[in-house]
Amino acid sequence: MLSCNWSIDKLPGISPEEKNSLIKHSINTTQILLTKASTPLQKNALAAQLKIPVKYINKWAALSDLARIPSVGCQYCGVLLHCGIASVAQLSQTPLQKVYSRVRRLYVANTQQKELTPPISLVRQWITEAKLVR
Repeated sequence: MLSCNWSIDKLPGISPEEKNSLIKHSINTTQILLTKASTPLQKNALAAQLKIPVKYINKWAALSDLARIPSVGCQYCGVLLHCGIASVAQLSQTPLQKVYSRVRRLYVANTQQKELTPPISLVRQWITEAKLVR
């Protein structure tokens, strides 16, 4: 299965100024970000180059990694990160019920409506695809 590559402006949690800074440094897709931030040393170097704390690079790299899963994309990568899932590898190894309960808890806490929670079949698809993307 092929992983997805998104325009950097589709990634959640990045301000317009930060997006512009990434683009000025030739980082305009999630795949390029992952390539340029694949090791702690590279992440620190990129943070220094962009003049931002490395925690932002870590967050954006995690979001980019999760967005590689076709059914997750940029729509749900932030949801998974907020639920404590920080990588495709971690998602592929986490039991369905644990992921689903975290996602449901997040949606209920933020929307007060459990009906807005993605269906368990979609969460199952995330995990299945994560096992193929790894």
